Amino acid sequence: MAPNLFGISFGIAGLAQAWTVARGAANTPEWPGIVLWLAAGVLWVLTLVAYVDNLFHRGHVGKEFTHPVTGPFISLIPIVPMLLGVALKPYADTAGKCIYLVAFVVTVFLGGWLTGVWIRVDMELVDWHPGYFLPTVAGGLLAAGGAAAFNWTRLSELMFGFGFICWVVLGSILLLRLFTQPALPNRLLPVIAIEFAPPVVAGNVWFAMNGGRADFVASGLAGYALLMALVQISMISSYRMAPFGPPYWAFAFTYIAAITDVIIWLKAESVDGSRAFTYALLAVSTLGYALLATQTVRGLIRGTFLPDFPTGD
Repeated sequence: MAPNLFGISFGIAGLAQAWTVARGAANTPEWPGIVLWLAAGVLWVLTLVAYVDNLFHRGHVGKEFTHPVTGPFISLIPIVPMLLGVALKPYADTAGKCIYLVAFVVTVFLGGWLTGVWIRVDMELVDWHPGYFLPTVAGGLLAAGGAAAFNWTRLSELMFGFGFICWVVLGSILLLRLFTQPALPNRLLPVIAIEFAPPVVAGNVWFAMNGGRADFVASGLAGYALLMALVQISMISSYRMAPFGPPYWAFAFTYIAAITDVIIWLKAESVDGSRAFTYALLAVSTLGYALLATQTVRGLIRGTFLPDFPTGD
């Protein structure tokens, strides 16, 4: 059982966030976001219990950090509750802050720890994949968004810099790997979708930090997001070669973050018919999640969803 399974609860949290943002941007109903946040929290707990139990039974405690394929996904363990803490803010502000802060500390510490691991262990460039964005880029940017939600301005600026600079550094390494090394194994091809995540996540966070205004930074991030969206279109034929498994959930949070960015842009630019566009985007996104969840359940029943990845023995 690999830590990339936390991508499921992470993805559902992303859809919950989209519905929550849409409520403020287009006055959509509140209940879908609440239901999805609860689902993300329950799935995270169930996955954590199963993962820890499996980890101890395999005797691999401590070895997961150095696994070249699944190691970076360990960072999702604290990132998901960090998002859940922010979601609690309107209903239980103190509890939300406590959950966010605990998860925030673990996220930052784990990001630094994994970075040190990557420096000191013997790794080849071919071992790298876009999942390496998760610990510090996703962790840093999402921490910045959470801090902005709690009106902790200086902390949000600090963590935006944390995530943005890590994006610049790791982005160069990962693009070099994708441009110059052999293609990723078919089963890992969906993680290339994560290349699309940094500009749209950064865009969402920047809007949270600047009060939802379209400015030079937001436009610049949107420009790079456009390039990465076109790359995703060009990758469709490659994605079709990937067998269905946990890496497919890499599409979930990435693409819903892009949809959320579009919803915020519709409001920022006061686009005519933005409410109808928002509903259409949410409907398509929710349907896509339903299909992904259905395929996941079907794969679990058939025993095909969890392939035997190397465990680093």
